[in-house]
Amino acid sequence: MSKRFSPIAFSLCLALLGSTVSSITFGAEKEQPGNDVLAQQEAAIPTDIEVPEGLPLEELRRFSEVFESIKRAYVEPVSDKKLLEDAARGMLIGLDPHSSYLAQDDYSELQIQTAGEFGGVGIEVSQEDGVIRVITPMDGTPAMKAGIKPGDIIIKIDGEIIQSIGVDKAVSMMRGEPGSEIILTIGRDGKNVPFDVSLKRELISVSSISHRYLEQGLGYIRVSQFQHHSARDLKDALSQLQQDDALKGLVIDLRNNPGGLLSAAVDISDAFIDSGTIVSTKGREANSSVIYGATKALAIADIPIIVVINGGSASASEIVAGALQDTKRAIILGTTSFGKGSVQTVVALTGDRAIKLTTAKYYTPSGRSIQAQGIVPDIVVEQAHVEENSPHGFRVKEKDLAGHLENAEQETAKVASNHLLETDFQLHEAVNLLKGLTIYQSIK
Repeated sequence: MSKRFSPIAFSLCLALLGSTVSSITFGAEKEQPGNDVLAQQEAAIPTDIEVPEGLPLEELRRFSEVFESIKRAYVEPVSDKKLLEDAARGMLIGLDPHSSYLAQDDYSELQIQTAGEFGGVGIEVSQEDGVIRVITPMDGTPAMKAGIKPGDIIIKIDGEIIQSIGVDKAVSMMRGEPGSEIILTIGRDGKNVPFDVSLKRELISVSSISHRYLEQGLGYIRVSQFQHHSARDLKDALSQLQQDDALKGLVIDLRNNPGGLLSAAVDISDAFIDSGTIVSTKGREANSSVIYGATKALAIADIPIIVVINGGSASASEIVAGALQDTKRAIILGTTSFGKGSVQTVVALTGDRAIKLTTAKYYTPSGRSIQAQGIVPDIVVEQAHVEENSPHGFRVKEKDLAGHLENAEQETAKVASNHLLETDFQLHEAVNLLKGLTIYQSIK
């Protein structure tokens, strides 16, 4: 049995209920052939239209009434295009914090960001209860230099209140030409009054991988986010570390890493795991349920690994931490991660627009979902500031005595002071643990 429905409401329904097309999955890189999304309205709409059983007739009629009321009575004229785009945007904002409508500029910026270069201030944000909250400032960007911190709330951008505008709109407002200025009004725990931060946009060329030696034989790799070339850059970094010295242990720093492409997280995990499941995803559509397995090729020998995480470690970084934790390939140290256990697919629409839609949840190799829970470290270490407790008075040692005998076997080379370890307590503890593991491995 079919129902009758007004031509206006049905035409709006056609415009809003199109079929999906080509997609790029955020967190899982997928591409599919594209087709048209928005149903094209005929020049003449029939006056009597059959509506398939199951459509919410009353809700569609109410939508039509709202649409017509705005068109007729709003204080200023509003185009049909704007109203329909805003309606689509509202549908996605109402789903979850990570689904959103991408207008032409937003979609373009998203593509630039995954490529690793854009104009902006370098802040990763999320939306919580209508407010825009900082997940983390990116390394070396104007935001980090200006002291923006994870957990800060952005109240205004250039004096405009941004509550409930959506995370992608807020990001779009912060992006712009390098050299242009922007003022952010920040709310921060512990400060009673919001304060302004003036920033100058830069060309943000995000280098997702950096590396160095912390001490002899102990390597350090920082992964700031997961981009198309992150896995390739990781393998280059590991190759250089193994050429420079005999690599005995490795610290992987995923703190304040907001995530990125799942494909990059899978490839990076695969560099350390030679068998079994890395991550699995489950969604309503068949192509959303995938098991990503490890290959036998390893980029590094079976050396001790410590992964450091904190509350700013989200999404793809949690996939890596979860995979290495569940497979017993690494010890996880730090504080509980952000807890974003969902996968977003970017579905391309006509007119250079797209939607970012949550299509699946991901699960660690043991079947855990970390959604709203996060990865709990094996060893919990809060970030802290530690000062050396100098002994009272001056203690004389043998080397201080006049005429003491020299040790001919004493090494003349001294290890240079490592400022990073001196100022980063979590990293300092990770290195201490790594030293213990390398010593234990050498005497087994």
